[in-house]
Amino acid sequence: MRTIGLLVGMFCLASVMTFTEVRAADEIAVIPKTLNNAFWMNVVQGAKDKGAEFEAKGRKFELAFNAPDSEAKLEEQVNIVESAINRGVKALILAPSDANALIPPVRKAREAGIPVIILDSPLSDESLYDSYLATDNYAAGALCADELIARTGKEGDIIVISYFAGVSSEVGRVGGFRETIAKNSNLKIVNTYYCDGEMVKALNQTTDALSTYPNAIGIFGANEPSAIGMGRGVANQGKAGKIVAVGFDGDVNLQGFVRDGTLQGIAVQSSYNMGFLGLQAAIDVIDGKKIDKYINTGVMFVTKDNIDSQAAQNVLY
Repeated sequence: MRTIGLLVGMFCLASVMTFTEVRAADEIAVIPKTLNNAFWMNVVQGAKDKGAEFEAKGRKFELAFNAPDSEAKLEEQVNIVESAINRGVKALILAPSDANALIPPVRKAREAGIPVIILDSPLSDESLYDSYLATDNYAAGALCADELIARTGKEGDIIVISYFAGVSSEVGRVGGFRETIAKNSNLKIVNTYYCDGEMVKALNQTTDALSTYPNAIGIFGANEPSAIGMGRGVANQGKAGKIVAVGFDGDVNLQGFVRDGTLQGIAVQSSYNMGFLGLQAAIDVIDGKKIDKYINTGVMFVTKDNIDSQAAQNVLY
């Protein structure tokens, strides 16, 4: 009886192990920079919707969403990626918060044969991932500059509220903005502030900037928390409609600022497409299909005049 019990116990253990291995083999890890703002939750929704499409066709993957509670917590994001690799996930979809800090765990994923899809911000070594899905950040920054120039005229002082200095998306986006301003106008960027992706810090920086540069005629918020904080600062200082404010991203707060005239427009990425097309790319790699190294997920400039259009509603969140 003891032998039979031992054999049964071993069989049950083997069954549990096999089940765990199957689940791990079918798991796709989706790791945004954080899950604490609407932009990244829209990425999650896109991945879920693409996953539902596959499931309706009889193809089911376990999607595991995990991220730090702040984009600044690089070590935590590294640990989350390493945990996914150790679980033996089928693929990794990652929005790295730093171009270099995530290199070691992503290299480990590649060495383990795990497909890697990168979202929003590239790694410094493009050989480590199968595809990169993002807005053309340089072109998007240039678009914001063109729109600000058109509304301010070509002379005067402007302020930039950005997020993390040196992050690749910021380098491209603010770089495109700066170079277009320099090339196409006599506008002068008097200061660039970095809010570390924190809305409250962006609000305080905007308040200080508007006091320090009272004659500024334009201001640019380079991502969602930067632009929300900027919008609140502009409104709190009684500057709505008196300074041209252009933001980036499209959550409900920024939509409200566009509707009430606090912001003259927002450049909206399709973060939904990052998740939706990112999962498609991951499954294509799993299936051995050839995919593009770079997939442009698009951008649209949304104003009070077009905010209710179907095109705008497709990217706002």
